[in-house]
Amino acid sequence: MQIRGMFITFEGPDGAGKTTQIGLLSQYLSRRGMAVVTTREPGGTPLGDDIRRILLDVKYKGMDPRAETLLYLAARAQHAATVIRPALAEGRIILSDRFADSTLAYQGAARALAAAEVAAANEFATAGLIPDLTILLDGDPAELQTRRQRRGAGDRIEAEAIAFHRRVRTGFLQLAGKEPDRFRIINALDSVETINSQIVCYIDEFLHRREKQ
Repeated sequence: MQIRGMFITFEGPDGAGKTTQIGLLSQYLSRRGMAVVTTREPGGTPLGDDIRRILLDVKYKGMDPRAETLLYLAARAQHAATVIRPALAEGRIILSDRFADSTLAYQGAARALAAAEVAAANEFATAGLIPDLTILLDGDPAELQTRRQRRGAGDRIEAEAIAFHRRVRTGFLQLAGKEPDRFRIINALDSVETINSQIVCYIDEFLHRREKQ
């Protein structure tokens, strides 16, 4: 079975389990005969991977928020143009670990940059590309921080103070509140199996609606 291209993003705070859930969903869709592309931001391209290393390196802890934003946008522009749009044109399903909503939450809400300016920059970088569906894995920042600490030393973003991560969470929830048709919110602190089951239900429901259009 193959349907027209579809763009699904996974958003949420660091440590929410996005990578794990993308892997499980990719397996599920592949078993149904669908062509799936898994990718991530920042990254997904050679340029994006190089930018990712800069953005997450703890030695750049004092990076200016605007410089940080522009680096994310450069990686996203390359990603959208060379990975996401071509895959959509081929009828594939793209599962992306983060996209434009992350910049609105992290740099807009948490870094206190003007939301309208960040949104306009996102639109420019993506040429107006918007996900068909966004899975938001939400959880208490303190509990997610404990989960991250069990994994070992964090990157530059993960090492931010808990107040920063609370602002990120607030930013994501505000975005979801503004676009309820696109977002599906799931408790990131549930078991891996429970989260996967909820995601599969949302995806099946979404695919069913798409098939009827």
